[in-house]
Amino acid sequence: MASPGLSGSEGRKGAIHPRVALLGSQGATGYLPVCDHYSGVEARMVKSLQLQADMMQEFGVCVFDVTLDCEDGAPVGGEKDQAILVVALARQAQAATNSIASRIRRRVGVRVHAVDHPAFDGDVHTIVGQAADVLSYIMVPKVECLADVQQAVAAIDAAMPAEAGTPALLPVHVLIESPAAVHRVFEIAAHPRVQSISFGLMDFVSSHGGAIPASAMSVRPATDTTSLDQFHHPLVVRAKTEISSACHAFGKVPSHCVVTEFRDTIALKLAARKAASALGFTRMWSIHPDQIRPIVEAFSPSAAEVDLATQIVVQAQAHDWAPIAVGGQLHDRASFRYFWQVLERAHQTGVALPREAAAYF
Repeated sequence: MASPGLSGSEGRKGAIHPRVALLGSQGATGYLPVCDHYSGVEARMVKSLQLQADMMQEFGVCVFDVTLDCEDGAPVGGEKDQAILVVALARQAQAATNSIASRIRRRVGVRVHAVDHPAFDGDVHTIVGQAADVLSYIMVPKVECLADVQQAVAAIDAAMPAEAGTPALLPVHVLIESPAAVHRVFEIAAHPRVQSISFGLMDFVSSHGGAIPASAMSVRPATDTTSLDQFHHPLVVRAKTEISSACHAFGKVPSHCVVTEFRDTIALKLAARKAASALGFTRMWSIHPDQIRPIVEAFSPSAAEVDLATQIVVQAQAHDWAPIAVGGQLHDRASFRYFWQVLERAHQTGVALPREAAAYF
């Protein structure tokens, strides 16, 4: 994972940086961008990468990942050509020379075919073999069990080029899309190479053979209080909470599924806020450029949250992380950790930070 470097605030009066003091070894892992944008058509992949560069210039951080898609993006029979294309695009993106992209590493991943698909080995051989050094992760879809993860990791590691400078380990993201996979998600999340787990809503619903209605693939409008949409159908909500819980149990990033109503900004924002605040997801898929900003905004802390977090963390550091009172409430290391993570999320989503908090980054 990308990890922001420690700043000069670490040495202020000998104070320990909050990331080290509060998160310990977890502090080295950092955070993933809150939005993961998928694109598989060449023109859209190019536009997505350009938008990523533009928003890096705007925010000063990489606020969303771009996942170049070989699974849904490749036409039948054109899998090899798609793999070659995403290699070229990923390499071109990392070679960009604009002022932001040259200082902040762009985050680009690739979704390959499932491990039981005939194109999987070819995808991995081409993409990992030719672009491992410019990729942030490999997304593996339709993971059913721990053995699938092990097979994917073995193939990825075997395809890694031997040249100096190539990263030793390439993180793996997995997509859970069936009830059987949900049943095994804690085993999957425990694998050390799994960095993030996503929920595949459409395949999950369709895998129930009509037992879950089509409404569960959508988000119901505010005027509808009865339809069983993806936030109200019990089996879908249970799957989401299992995935989120498994990720948090093992320090992984839970990534929420798509919202297909991509032109309904209100529905998208509501869905993103529910995913973040009610279900514990810290990341969400985008399938259209118009979805990126609403997702980033929905996962961003408010100005009031940032101000309170700044006040608490700064005072806690000044008191060497001993318990303190702020606004008539007692705080200790447990709440310090929470409020530090608010500041991390604010930085990660490009929210303007007070001067005292900005110094940490």
